[in-house]
Amino acid sequence: MSISFKLEAFEGPLDLLLHLIDKNKINIYDIPIVEITEQYLEYIQNMQTKDLDLMSEFLVMAATLINIKSKMLLPKDETKNETEEDPRQELVERLLEYKMYKYISVELKDRELDAARIFFKESTIPKEIEEYKEDVNVSDLLSDLTLAKLHKIFESVVKKQVDKIDPIRSKFGTIEKEEINLSTKINEIQEYGIKNKSFSFRGLLEKQANKMEIIVTFLGILELMKIGQVIISQDNLFEDIQITFIADRIAEFDESIVLN
Repeated sequence: MSISFKLEAFEGPLDLLLHLIDKNKINIYDIPIVEITEQYLEYIQNMQTKDLDLMSEFLVMAATLINIKSKMLLPKDETKNETEEDPRQELVERLLEYKMYKYISVELKDRELDAARIFFKESTIPKEIEEYKEDVNVSDLLSDLTLAKLHKIFESVVKKQVDKIDPIRSKFGTIEKEEINLSTKINEIQEYGIKNKSFSFRGLLEKQANKMEIIVTFLGILELMKIGQVIISQDNLFEDIQITFIADRIAEFDESIVLN
């Protein structure tokens, strides 16, 4: 069977074979070698080229196709139980490899064209501003950072307590303030710390019953920091402060300190 097609400039014999396979809508894994060989020979007979190296490549492929064709036409030896290898296998592998590289080259060409359409704006920042560096003393900047964060959380929790409205107690008259012993509160914090080891500073303040207890708890934490029984840490800015109790015993304090 012969086909009619316009002669094109193919890059090589594999390129021509892929063209014939696509043209005839042939399964590349099951090439009708007789038909393809006839079409291939018809093409090279009409080739007009003076490039002997290129022509020799097409002739070598023609010889390969004829060799495969002859093997396909030979009767199979039924006495051999072993499965004979398909004579087209090597050609199929070469065609698949060539097809892969051909598609890759097209993809790279498209990317090259896309990149050619991209333009970058050069920096317009004045050199004086770009090279400016402000002198900052990190030690002075962070010297009281921890206490400032503690104070900020303390004010936030106190404000919550002030904003709370108790529908029953708000109707009472004069309410006597409860005396709170600072040393007792510190001991409570130490017991809580030994039991939990690490806990939230905000969570501890929110557990307190009233504003006075919040204040005393805050003072107790500062006292425990002073004697080195607790350390505080904060992973990121504006996040909750974590208190870690590092002592293994409860320190005794003067129980005569009373706040009211």
